[in-house]
Formats: sequence, C-alpha cells, structure tokens
Amino acid sequence: MKMKKIFAAFLAAASMATLFVGCKTQDGDGMENTGNPSPSYDPAEDKSLVSVQEKGKFILGLDDSFPPMGFRDENNEIVGFDIDLAKEVTSRMGVELVVQPISWDSKEMELNSGNIDCIWNGMSINDERKEAMNLSKAYLRNDMVFVVLDSSAYNSQADLAGKKVAVQNGSSAQEILEGSEFNGQAGEIIGYDDNVTAFMDLDANGVDAVFLDSVVANYFITSKNKPYRILSDVLYEEEYAIGFRKNDQALRDEVQKILIEMKADGKVDEISTKWFGSDITIIE
Repeated sequence: MKMKKIFAAFLAAASMATLFVGCKTQDGDGMENTGNPSPSYDPAEDKSLVSVQEKGKFILGLDDSFPPMGFRDENNEIVGFDIDLAKEVTSRMGVELVVQPISWDSKEMELNSGNIDCIWNGMSINDERKEAMNLSKAYLRNDMVFVVLDSSAYNSQADLAGKKVAVQNGSSAQEILEGSEFNGQAGEIIGYDDNVTAFMDLDANGVDAVFLDSVVANYFITSKNKPYRILSDVLYEEEYAIGFRKNDQALRDEVQKILIEMKADGKVDEISTKWFGSDITIIE
C-alpha cells in the first residue's frame, strides 16, 4: 500500500506542483524535469545527489511487510519488486543500497529528519504527498479493491454494507476508504499496522473484507495460494511513485533518469516479469 501502501490516484492538481506538471527545468540530457521542489528551491544549494555519492550509500525507507513491493522472505531478508528496482538503480549509481524499515505512519518524519533518502515502497500518489514530498514520475498503476474469503457470500461492495472492513493505518487505502461513500455504509472500518495482520484477521473471520492495493491482493492470492477473492468493484485507481525530500531535486532526477534507462534496456521488464509475469510498469 504501503499497500505500505497506501497505488492516476488523485488527479486534482495540487496548489503548487503536481507529479506531471510542476517546477519544470531541464536535466542535462534534455529530459523534462517534472519534480515538485518548494518555491524557494535553489539548484546551487542542492547537494542531495552529491551527498549520497560521497557517503556511498542510498537509504531506502519502507514498510517491510508490503509484499510484493518490499517484505521479508522465509530467511528474514527484505526482498520485493521495489527492492530489485532499487538495487539496480543504486548499482548504476555506484552506491550501496541500504534498506531501512520504518513505521509507515511516520514516513514523512523519517524522510525529513534525514534518516532515509527516499520512500520507495508501493507508495500511492495523492495531493498530500505531492505537497509534502518531491515525487518521481509514476512507475506502476494500481486499483484499490476489496478482498474477501472465497467461501463468503459477498459478491459486491454493496454486500459489505454493515460489515467489518480492514485497512492499513497510514495508507492511501485508509484515506480513500474513509473518504468514500462506503464509509457511511460500513459497519466498522478497522485499522491495522500492516496488510499481513489484516489478512490474518480475515482468515480468523475477525473482519469480513480487507481493502487494499490490487497489486498486493493478487500477490497474496497467487503466490501464497490463499482462499481469497477480489470483488469486481474498484473503488479507486491510483499510481505509485518514489518520494524524496522536497528540495532533493538532483537525487530525484538521477533516480528517475536511471529508471528510464532501465526501461529502455530491458532491465525493468526483467524485474517486473520476475514478480508479476510481465512488464506492468508505466515508466516512460
């Protein structure tokens, strides 16, 4: 949701800059820069890329229980689609990738305090995040859906009226669900620290449905062979982006440039096929 995880999502333009139309400059290779630094941004003062290069480390913040974007495997190693992308990006940058688990509720604080260099974990684009961070271009599209036990009698969103629905705290899924008409129809919306715990409660019949990213839902169903079913109702469509500090434009642009190169040379296709069976990214 992060989905931890938390899935274009919000298409209304932000008051200053948006993901696609923002403070526009030109990168050295002529690529249009559509990041969104603050109005006081001074390129001469931006040492974000140099700082990462000098310390030789790029610290990625994530919720480490958000499969398949970033999660712990059976050996307790943090793996995932976003992790593989980031490993390749940092390899091409010539720096070490450091993966730092964080509380998703505190992600902006972790970023702005300098504890991490970016948030890269299936993070959905919304207006609040466009205001708080400097976002990359969208790299993956996602739908927000309801998941129920396959054995249940629920076949649509309307069937969940008056029922208990689980959602991850601090995620865009929570924001979307609580801001939707369904909030007035649900019996109770219950927040969980992560989607894994929410699914455990679904298994135990503690809730009737889980609301989350379709990317994550499909992973649980196919890779874990879980008896779940995704309802056909799509409550919201969204996109994922990488979040940087507001004025870390140079670092943001370098990562963006490398992702575009990886898309062109087939590396993104290779990584996406590993996790999803085909290239489902929207990097361009």
